[in-house]
Amino acid sequence: MTAKKLSGRDIIPVEVAFVSWERWADWLQDAEDDFAAAVDLARLGRYSKACFHAQQAAEKALRALLIARAGRYERTHSAYALLLAVERAGLAVSQEVKEAAEELDRHYVPSRYPNAWPWGPPHAHYKERDAESCLKNAKAVLDYVKSALSQPNPQGA
Repeated sequence: MTAKKLSGRDIIPVEVAFVSWERWADWLQDAEDDFAAAVDLARLGRYSKACFHAQQAAEKALRALLIARAGRYERTHSAYALLLAVERAGLAVSQEVKEAAEELDRHYVPSRYPNAWPWGPPHAHYKERDAESCLKNAKAVLDYVKSALSQPNPQGA
């Protein structure tokens, strides 16, 4: 690919600049690190932060799967949208995993930004049960990704 001009500056498409197809394992390792951080944060009572890191764990794990199995990098922060891309790439996804991803997506913005709430900072709105649910959902997505990666690649790559 060649660089394109935009407002007088040379840019390289994100697909070329930031994605190395053989580094899908790095995405998966970072997903596992985000999940471990979410567990630690929940244990400390930092429930909004635990929910955000649980969502990040699912998003990064699904990104790893798409890169490894489809050679694609999807520009989204939605775990659910990434699962739909996984399906389009020919992998089966259970309804349970879809629901887990959709639930995690609900925490991407409100867990971090006060203006997502009518009053107070995000952490004032999160409870232990929220973190427990997010951890359960993130684990379901991570387990799915690890299982899918252990299967032969239907794309042959």
